[in-house]
Amino acid sequence: MTVSRLGFGSWAVAGTGWGFGWGATDDAESVATIRHAVESGVNWIDTAAVYGLGHSEEIVGKAVAGLPEADRPLLFTKVGLVWDAADPLAPPLRCMKPASVRRELEDSLRRLGVERIDLYQVHWPDTGTPLGTVGSASGDIGPDATPLEEYWQVMADLKAEGKVRAIGLSNHSVEQLDAAERIAHVDAIQPPFSAVRRSAADEVAWARAHGTGVIAYSPLVSGLLTGTFSADRVAALPADDWRATHPDFTSGLAANLRVADALRPVAARHGASVTEVALAWVLAWPGITGAIVGARRPAQVDGWIGASALTLAPADLDEIAAVAAHAGSGPVRP
Repeated sequence: MTVSRLGFGSWAVAGTGWGFGWGATDDAESVATIRHAVESGVNWIDTAAVYGLGHSEEIVGKAVAGLPEADRPLLFTKVGLVWDAADPLAPPLRCMKPASVRRELEDSLRRLGVERIDLYQVHWPDTGTPLGTVGSASGDIGPDATPLEEYWQVMADLKAEGKVRAIGLSNHSVEQLDAAERIAHVDAIQPPFSAVRRSAADEVAWARAHGTGVIAYSPLVSGLLTGTFSADRVAALPADDWRATHPDFTSGLAANLRVADALRPVAARHGASVTEVALAWVLAWPGITGAIVGARRPAQVDGWIGASALTLAPADLDEIAAVAAHAGSGPVRP
């Protein structure tokens, strides 16, 4: 599949009433925003079953259903986070049991209104525990966890059966990618990657060496690198916005905002927005195929769509690296 360098991320349009929402949204405006992104040149949409507990996929389905066949974007979604309908605010369970995966796939196909998923991705490694209780690097897994070898074989089977065109892994380590590759080729990975979250550089290098695509998520750190955030704006975030209590917006806020400020003079030199510079930095990284960018209003799309045509000079990268070295971890320059 040939993809545009920027893809539309539909986490933020998922609505409220679940544990990782961005606050209230307007569904009609969300549909209009997705269609505007497609009209602006975006040819793929990334979503997940868990976003809005199915609501995001429903919104994406409505948006693409109204488009001519030739204009319909590729649809990417994720599997492996199972929620409790009786307790929607509870953290979803990391679960990749074969029967659960197949059930999730059928539900996603129905919500999206398609017969095949273009890219089906494992959202997180299966730990058999709720999301957020253990880290993928901690080595702590519950007794009901499904081994990677088992769940990756199921993903390969779905591809062989024609239910999905390609399969991928999100939030998996190099060691886990190696294990999966021994079973079936990893078509794509989806790591977090930005000027302040660079710890997945090894996974990006692995993908480049194995002919695997990379679509980076949170390239703007959920809005922090747009140049529109301040301590006052963070303090005013509604209680149902997950960002209000996340470390990126609390203990790490000052360092992250300094990186955003470092992008301003670069943006001014290029006649671009701070958002576009932040995205161009990610796209400059060898091995990155594309970046996932969210929006809740059409005008927000206009603020980042130009990033795919922006090339940062070596001096720009050096300038950003000098500040990025004091935020996050990992290499500071492509």
